[in-house]
Amino acid sequence: MKEKTEILKEVVNELFSLMATDVKSSVSFNEGDEIFTVDIDAGDATGLLIGKRGETLLSIQNVLSVLFKQKTGEWSKIVVNVGDYRQKEEEYLKGLATTTAQRAIETGAAQNLYNLKAWQRRIVHMALADNKDVETTSEGEGEERFLIISPKK
Repeated sequence: MKEKTEILKEVVNELFSLMATDVKSSVSFNEGDEIFTVDIDAGDATGLLIGKRGETLLSIQNVLSVLFKQKTGEWSKIVVNVGDYRQKEEEYLKGLATTTAQRAIETGAAQNLYNLKAWQRRIVHMALADNKDVETTSEGEGEERFLIISPKK
């Protein structure tokens, strides 16, 4: 994996050089999850690289995945984090999951969460996986997909 980590570092540096963006980056590999994590410190360009609701960040992540696949010949999961955006978003989503689960329990009615990307829905599902009082499901297709938090009967 050390060789692939070095290849990904080169790809990251090459991409940001082409973007004419001065960043500091580090690449790590989590063997348990088999995920490469690219941490970017972009200084003043942080907001620009994150974009509205993380759209630019996801695009950078997708481009890096394709470039990495072209260099190595295989797909690997790559997660890009700019300015601790992912950690802050995860904390927010876990709080949202807890609050929404509590509301579902108190009202006895299912609560819907809309406009979440797949990775955000996954965080909510995982945050409530051990909660014995609620269950989570996703319904719908594509951009119409939403998450439902229901009290267990």
